[in-house]
Amino acid sequence: MKLEQEIAKRRTFGIISHPDAGKTTLTEKLLLFGGAIQKAGAVKSNKIKDHAKSDFMEIEKQRGISVATSVMGFDYEGIKINLLDTPGHQDFAEDTYRTLTAVDSVVMVIDCVKGVEIQTEKLMEVCRMRNTPVICFINKLDREGRDPYELLDEIEEKLNIKVRPLSWPISMGKTFKGVYSLYNKSLHLFEASRRQVEEGIEIEDINDTVLDDRIGEMDAAQLREDVELIEGVYPEFSIDHYLEGKVAPVFFGSAVNNFGVKELLDTFIKIAPTPKARETEERTIQPGEDKFSGFIFKIHANMDPKHRNRIAFLRVCSGKFERGRNYHHIRQDKNIRFSNATAFMAQDRETVDEAWPGDIVGIFDTGNLKIGDTLSEGEKGTFKGIPSFSPEIFKEVVNLDAMKSKQLEKGLYQLMEEGVAQLFTFEMGAKKVVGTVGALQFEVIQHRLKHEYGATCKFVSLNLYKACWIACQDKKKLDEFIKSKYRHIARDKDGKLVFMAESRAWLQMVQDNYPDIEYHFTSEF
Repeated sequence: MKLEQEIAKRRTFGIISHPDAGKTTLTEKLLLFGGAIQKAGAVKSNKIKDHAKSDFMEIEKQRGISVATSVMGFDYEGIKINLLDTPGHQDFAEDTYRTLTAVDSVVMVIDCVKGVEIQTEKLMEVCRMRNTPVICFINKLDREGRDPYELLDEIEEKLNIKVRPLSWPISMGKTFKGVYSLYNKSLHLFEASRRQVEEGIEIEDINDTVLDDRIGEMDAAQLREDVELIEGVYPEFSIDHYLEGKVAPVFFGSAVNNFGVKELLDTFIKIAPTPKARETEERTIQPGEDKFSGFIFKIHANMDPKHRNRIAFLRVCSGKFERGRNYHHIRQDKNIRFSNATAFMAQDRETVDEAWPGDIVGIFDTGNLKIGDTLSEGEKGTFKGIPSFSPEIFKEVVNLDAMKSKQLEKGLYQLMEEGVAQLFTFEMGAKKVVGTVGALQFEVIQHRLKHEYGATCKFVSLNLYKACWIACQDKKKLDEFIKSKYRHIARDKDGKLVFMAESRAWLQMVQDNYPDIEYHFTSEF
């Protein structure tokens, strides 16, 4: 019974957006409501202050240390909320993709001035792979932005998901007066100088004259027209359709002014999914099962340069996690005892004695764990769903100090295990190639190899278009393909075969010439 109650209390979600859409600000305000921080801005710690005087490397060190800003737990209205803040910068998108495997739902922040941007589209593709439920928060209503109807159409078109507004803005920019909640039938008035959130004014009947008194006849008439149009055009909101990932409820607000955030949070705890079932290679694991199981979705290494410590982020999938107990490590087929386990509460890490499905636990690791590992109370079966995507930039690693080859090898291996980037080793000549989704990652790797492993290297650009994981039912045909394309065949860090295509046109030609080969753009197939 206790297990069922704990599951019902939990909501685990990620906040995603294109950079500068207001994701960090929204995160702060959510923590503020949960009482996890005393004033907005605290979640940023000293990191933001340092940006102006920091070079990229310093930012990376800051980012490596600020684990607390990645995973935050807080209580709100009797609900335990686990919030995973994802990196907004596209150079760290790989980190975000993996984080999305550990959540049950997502809040997507969209800038009302810029609309749907390229990074948002990529993130939505990842959500669609698992039919993850999505709530949209259209932010920065205190600025002159685009027409709300235009924004809704763009979300439907670019993100390929139906939308249903659950709140509606009354004007925008300098004349922004507030939002009307279509879900709770209440009016929320906006004051830029106000930092405290006032309770909404209940308006059961949109034709009530209270509306005219509060926002003026002209805006009231426009709002009534808008509400009538929305109710006529959009089908009634269905929680089931939202939970299936078919429709995205939309809220409007201004995170920086703490406006519209409470309505979002209040609705979120009512409709967002509790911890969901997870697929393993053998079967589906239900969160309510008695025996513990969970998987590692993120690793932070060398957070303290003086100690080679690593923290592995574990998502609890079923049963109860207890500190100090032995759990079975499926990949290594051995039992490991985790005596050091932490929960993340805003900026503080605190020792946790137990955790339930949906919770994220940080466990100290000496190098046994890697991303995708499954831990259980004995049952064998690996959780599915942590793919690597084909990188966008490829560079060859050139060792600058032959005396430090071993350190370079070890450093590359450990950083790839952490998921910083992907490593491909060519079959011919054993050339090592690092692939990333952003150029900034190469500077990060170079810096960390030098300062953490004492290895120096340089990266030489390669003209590569895509890394395609390959497979074939017919071993003879696969061998034939490998033989004919030997110069372009590599293996990833797990030993899987990868075809390194030099251009889109050439890849298309190869696909046409070898139709029996399966070409995959993610490592999980």
